[in-house]
Amino acid sequence: MEKDRKPPVNYIERITATYSALGYEPYEWHHEDTELELADVRKSLSESKLGVIATGGIYRAGQVAFTYKDDVSYRAIPSDTEVEDLRATHFAYDLTDARKDINVVFPIEALWRIQREGQVKELAQYFYTCMGGIYSRRRVNEELAPALVQRCLDDEIDVVLLIPV
Repeated sequence: MEKDRKPPVNYIERITATYSALGYEPYEWHHEDTELELADVRKSLSESKLGVIATGGIYRAGQVAFTYKDDVSYRAIPSDTEVEDLRATHFAYDLTDARKDINVVFPIEALWRIQREGQVKELAQYFYTCMGGIYSRRRVNEELAPALVQRCLDDEIDVVLLIPV
């Protein structure tokens, strides 16, 4: 292993310990038995408006930071927000690198580049961010996911890039 390379994180142990410290009952990992239905791609990326949904707890300076316990809110971040105006807060990953360079969890500069290069027609006016590691599947399914889907539909986004952290 290289000297500067960090060892892998044992995610399940870490999340279990974190949720326990927050006062939750032992976490029951979700396994979906039904097959996910994806929409048909109707046009090429170079003809598409690209949206983003990211779970790294990213927010813009001036917005309220995410909280840790079942925060099912989301933030609409203008896609032209300067990198130095982006922040991250999250309980489930080490924020050190994200705070040095937000692009490691929210690759906004790469998204600008693919638009400049014509790989996508345009970026959506807003990118949407939320907390990952939300304990309540029910609240994600009934509150957060429908709200994000509706925002993407309202914004007439053709394709959404999901960025899990």
